[in-house]
Formats: sequence, C-alpha cells, structure tokens
Amino acid sequence: MIIEQLKQSGLKGRGGAGFPTGLKWEAVKNAKADKKYIICNASEGEPGVFKDFFLLKKYPEEVVKGIEIALREIDNSSAYIFLNPKYFPKLERRLKKIIGDLPIVLFKKPHGYVCGEESTLLNVIEGKPKLPRLKPPFPTEKGLWDRPTLINNVETFYQAAQIAQGKYQADRFYTLGGKIKKRGVFRLPENLAIKQILEQTGNWPNFDFFVQSGGGMSGEILTLEELERPAGGAGSIIIHRKSTDPMKLMRQWANFFMNESCGQCVPCREGTFRLNEVLKKKNFDQETVNDLLFVLGETSLCPLGRGAAVPFIGYLNKIYARKN
Repeated sequence: MIIEQLKQSGLKGRGGAGFPTGLKWEAVKNAKADKKYIICNASEGEPGVFKDFFLLKKYPEEVVKGIEIALREIDNSSAYIFLNPKYFPKLERRLKKIIGDLPIVLFKKPHGYVCGEESTLLNVIEGKPKLPRLKPPFPTEKGLWDRPTLINNVETFYQAAQIAQGKYQADRFYTLGGKIKKRGVFRLPENLAIKQILEQTGNWPNFDFFVQSGGGMSGEILTLEELERPAGGAGSIIIHRKSTDPMKLMRQWANFFMNESCGQCVPCREGTFRLNEVLKKKNFDQETVNDLLFVLGETSLCPLGRGAAVPFIGYLNKIYARKN
C-alpha cells in the first residue's frame, strides 16, 4: 500500500538525483533475494547543505518511522543510517533511543563528501576504500554485499512517513545560506520559485547578487532573470554578491573538489588538480579552464567530478564574462 501512496504522491528523492521514490521502493521489494538492505543516506558532506542535520535533530522520530515503514514493506531487510561523523556527538544518543530494538544500525566511520554518492557509501559500509562503483548494476539490483538495497536521503524517509500518515503537503526543506539575513532551513512548497522562496523567508537581498542553487558547492549558478524556476537538487540556495572576488570564489570551489576527489578516475583526479593549479594564477587561461571543465563534466566516473564543473561553467558564462 505504501508504495502506491508514494507513487500517487509524486515524491522524488530529496538527496539531489530526484528519482521517483515509489519506483525505487518497488524495485527493491520485487527483487529476488534472501536478504535486502535499506540505507538512510545522512552523509551530507557538501558545504551549504544542512537540512538533513536539521531533520534528524528536530524530527528524528519521523525519519526513523520512514525507515521502519520501509523495513515492513521490504521483506527480509535490515537498515543502516549512514551518518555524517560530525553529527554523532549531537544526534547519536537520541537516535539510538528512538531506534530501540529495530534492525537499524547507526553507522559511524570517518568519510568525506564523495560518500554522499550511493555506491561509494556501499563500499564504506563494507569496509572497502571509499571509491564509487561502475553502474549498472544499480544498488536496487546489487547493492550492499551484492544484495538489493534501497538508498534514500533523510528527507525522503521523513516525507515517506508523512505520506503513510496522510500528512504529506507536497512541501520540502530548503537550506538558505550565503549573504542573507536569515540563514537556516525553511519548509515551503516543493515547486515554489527561488524568487518566492527568498521573498517569503525575508531573504531578498538589497544588493546585486546571483544564486547558487541545487547543491551547495556543486550548485548551478543562476542570474536574477532565472529565479522563476524551483530550487531542485538537494534544495540548497546560496546567495553571492556580484562584487565577490571572482578568483577567491573559484579557488574556493576548486580547492574543495580537489581535496574531496577520491582519485579513482583520471578525469576527476587530474582535472580538479589542474583546475586548482590554473586558478592560482592571477591571469588564468580561460580556454584551458573550459577544456578542463568539459572533460570533468563529460567523462568523470561519478557525480563529484561531473558536479564540479557545474558552478564554474555557469559562473564563467553568466557572471565573469559580463564583468570582463
């Protein structure tokens, strides 16, 4: 019954990929296996996104209820909450109390941003190096210890619980940050335009700005003319001043992606390193940067490398080009 409710609600994953939740649950439920797994991905390692922490702190019962519903729906299953290690001191005690005797393991192990990618997360739980796997097969077919595995974001499990209880209001949680007055997590309709979100939260800036939307560091760059669209991805909205030092901003992005790259594939390992090196120069060669971004975006193995290209391409084409 819950799978049909998920389908009818139109709920999509809130971790960034936006895959229909009901279809993912159905795929794992229908898979033939003696054992199955459910994982709540609470790795949340990207600067500028902290709604998962907000939900686990304010609504932990509802998140665990969503996981419990999945456990009941998917036979022979047990679960993990893959928690960002930085969150443990504030969340561990309460979560363990709520979990009680449920077959849910609160997973604690040092990891990084790349572990937000679902196949990397599987390797880490199995005790393997934090490297992404080739797809297909997908986790719904061959996931944790080669068993069918359901992986959803914290907010997705929260919303699944709301749907099961008839409380779902087609809303979502947005992380707002950057150069604004009221930073934080806000609950608003899921298809609300970015412009409306900023206005309704009292965060419309009184200076020239641009927006980074979707992910945090990997978010898409949008101009004022593009703010009639919804905030997709992980629901992050970051405000940047147009007067921000271009080199400082791009170096911040480049350094982050270089340090977080797992190093497994050449395009990401070498591309993020080279990008970081090129941007250290005051007068960088934009043609070289564009070539690096193309390779990163088109040939990287996992979303880290592909996502790394997104903010640079938008910023160089929409903001930097107009400044120079």
